[in-house]
Amino acid sequence: MDADLKPLFERGLKVRKEVLGDAYVDNALNSADEFSMPLQEYITAHAWAASWARPGLEKKTRSMLNLAMLTALNRGHEFRIHVKGALNNGVTKEEIREILIHAAVYCGAPAAMDGFRIAKEVFAEQGI
Repeated sequence: MDADLKPLFERGLKVRKEVLGDAYVDNALNSADEFSMPLQEYITAHAWAASWARPGLEKKTRSMLNLAMLTALNRGHEFRIHVKGALNNGVTKEEIREILIHAAVYCGAPAAMDGFRIAKEVFAEQGI
């Protein structure tokens, strides 16, 4: 890892684990190889330190924005991960429902329906 990236990586790693959980992040890093580790380092430093750790928005708000954006992009795998993160950040089941209903208007019903399906699976896994 580039020495200049190390402090951002460490800062981002802390936030990433707070949001997504130690097990998920440790698995992502431990399963990375020489090809994919630079992406893990980049995402951790840039998405999690340079964006998520910025002042101005609380983690809960960032999670809510992520759910809306991932619905719009129709990125189910990332949406699933961020539903768990949103719950960790205090977003309620009811708030997730309202985000998805709102997204249905702007992103389309199929994207919102996928979000509902995935969120329900996560709720069941989490005992919610």
